[in-house]
Amino acid sequence: QVLLVESGGGLVQAGGSLRLSCAASGRSQSGYAMAWFRQAPGKEREFVSAVDWNSLTYYADSVKGRFTISKDNAGNTVYLQMNSLKPEDTAVYYCASRVRRYYSSDSKNYENWGQGTQVTVSS
Repeated sequence: QVLLVESGGGLVQAGGSLRLSCAASGRSQSGYAMAWFRQAPGKEREFVSAVDWNSLTYYADSVKGRFTISKDNAGNTVYLQMNSLKPEDTAVYYCASRVRRYYSSDSKNYENWGQGTQVTVSS
């Protein structure tokens, strides 16, 4: 079993930045894909970004060029650097991992989830 713990959320003004972290414990994630999803009130959970076992990265069109995903050398901590934040980025952000090397943009394909961290962007 993998435990994922997110941190780094908060309140920021539009145009500002935040850095989210997701620490994994219980099983090494170095050989697997990890991702960030988000869910705004009244909306479905949506894919934000992912990193494969080989550090290839993927982004939703809505965040491309503004967000950057990365992981530490051990592969057990994943970061999401969020720049140029917009009010529409407001959501609960979730870290997820799957027992596969390659990412999926479908939340149903991830077995492990963190508890989520709130990101609020004011206009």
